[in-house]
Amino acid sequence: MTNQELIHQINTKKSFLCIGLDVDMNKIPKHLLEKEDPIFEFNKHIIDATHHLAVAYKPNTAFYEAYGIKGWKSLVKTIDYLNNKYPEIFTIADAKRGDIGNTSTMYAKAFFEDLGFDSVTVAPYMGKDSVEPFLAFKNKHTILLALTSNEGAFDFQTQKIDNEALYKNVLKTSSSWKNSENLMYVVGATKAEYFKEIRTLIPNNFLLVPGVGAQGGNLQEVCKYGMNKNVGLLINSSRGIIYASNQLDFAKAAANKANNLQQQMKVMLNKFS
Repeated sequence: MTNQELIHQINTKKSFLCIGLDVDMNKIPKHLLEKEDPIFEFNKHIIDATHHLAVAYKPNTAFYEAYGIKGWKSLVKTIDYLNNKYPEIFTIADAKRGDIGNTSTMYAKAFFEDLGFDSVTVAPYMGKDSVEPFLAFKNKHTILLALTSNEGAFDFQTQKIDNEALYKNVLKTSSSWKNSENLMYVVGATKAEYFKEIRTLIPNNFLLVPGVGAQGGNLQEVCKYGMNKNVGLLINSSRGIIYASNQLDFAKAAANKANNLQQQMKVMLNKFS
């Protein structure tokens, strides 16, 4: 998917909502456990109920890998369902990969060619030759971890090297890599005060923003400082939407939560874009 196709979807739906499909079998409605593939059944109902409100879905691969081959098959069925029924939706493999060049090439082929995701999250720690293999794929996007929403982000990401925070060095350095126009970045909503300066370093790239909702991030603050002329934001909510209910009405409850966020986003688009 191209940036323009994603931007068109944002403008059409008046939404920049990404829904995280982090499926925990202990949290899904009990009646789904009787199904042949409970994880896929859960995802299918969530997607069908919310696809008109979201522009992206983000399965976190750990929640599928944890169940072995059955879980991986559920992931395959989920991405196939999205690509076949809702091809306009932007898909993110939240896999946090990154390794030496030939290994990264294989990771990229797995997620981009075999599974058919539009993007994949990648850790930048091993540098250019671990990321550029992902960037080589046309109309595919590499979402680099820059400033994450977890407490441990302060252990390394904000530490200064030569008087500059490490995450800023990641932003600056990666912008010089081959095909860097295919880069997006993870920036946590719980770090909203950082967005203004981040936008001076990467004014045009999309930012994937976790942390709104269950983690307490402020949507208005993120939009005020993080939105650019093309919106440039994908706000992710996972638990706050998909686990709104664990009863028979779980899909409707998820849609209500997604609708609430979409309505807030519509206001933000009018206010800041």
